[in-house]
Amino acid sequence: MVNVAIIHTILGIIGNFTSFIRLASPLPTIIRHQKKKSVEKFKYHPYIAAIINCFLWVFYSMPFVHPHRIPVTTVNGLGLIMNLAFLITYMIYTNNTKRAAITVYLSAEFLILALLSTVTLLVFHGHTTRSNFVGIFCDIFGIAFYGAPLVAMRNVIETKSVEFMPLSLSLTGFVNGIVWSAYSILRFDLYLLINNGFGAIISTLQLILYAIYYKSTPKEGQNLSQVQPSSGRSLQLATAGV
Repeated sequence: MVNVAIIHTILGIIGNFTSFIRLASPLPTIIRHQKKKSVEKFKYHPYIAAIINCFLWVFYSMPFVHPHRIPVTTVNGLGLIMNLAFLITYMIYTNNTKRAAITVYLSAEFLILALLSTVTLLVFHGHTTRSNFVGIFCDIFGIAFYGAPLVAMRNVIETKSVEFMPLSLSLTGFVNGIVWSAYSILRFDLYLLINNGFGAIISTLQLILYAIYYKSTPKEGQNLSQVQPSSGRSLQLATAGV
């Protein structure tokens, strides 16, 4: 007989591995910032979204909210640290206007998280009520996090170029979403399933766009206008975190 608990644990371990690969996916972009001393047209919003997303899932997986979710704690704890590092690097190479905007966003996130944590611990009692309350917010911000690449997808369609939507992010997002969806189904966790199921769908759409527009993407040293003369819009990227 198949031991569900063992399979659940194995999927959690695999999920941590795939999540780490996904977490490391923005590294080429970060290295690019360092080499060019500029963030170009890359966006900071995905890092902001990833930070609050990771913190919420760490809080959700705490023993006093939703016990027996250690794999969720470890991977999102690591994601929180890495995305903070990515955001700091971004702030080094961006302008003062964007630095000020990032500071405002982070301050707002801190207030939201402090309020949410206080209400959870003081108003709700028991694992079920606490996990339901926190889980709703996890899915709201998780969908916002996974939805951040929609900006890049729009620009891929407009420019017919995937230069600023790396394949590694889309591929790791797809695999990661599938693994964690399976993890949440085995010992049914609606909030984990909604979050990762949505992520898998978005990543699938990105992979489809990549297949469609890869050939029309300008190669290094080739101007976008040489491939798509009618496009005068700037390319943008919404990178993913966890």
